[in-house]
Amino acid sequence: MDQEKRAVAVEYSGNIPRIAAVARGILVKKLLDIADNYNITIVEDKDLAEILSLLKTGTEIPEDLFRAVAEVLAHCYRMNKNFKKKMDNMGLE
Repeated sequence: MDQEKRAVAVEYSGNIPRIAAVARGILVKKLLDIADNYNITIVEDKDLAEILSLLKTGTEIPEDLFRAVAEVLAHCYRMNKNFKKKMDNMGLE
């Protein structure tokens, strides 16, 4: 595939993870800035981002990618003990 930068936000609220956002090219920095502003853990995995970026926003993660996504989420949990709480409460006021 091409070398265009890609970023993918994954939403997980206890069911099947879904694609929350996909950014390509110049929008990648904007998505990363949003994640940084909300203290959301960022994990760099170019290969996984490339594959996930082919999916539409709102799409459930396909079963064959569960393991790769689960490893990223597990890393996030380890990096930030409050990550799950943030994900569970995201969007609630």
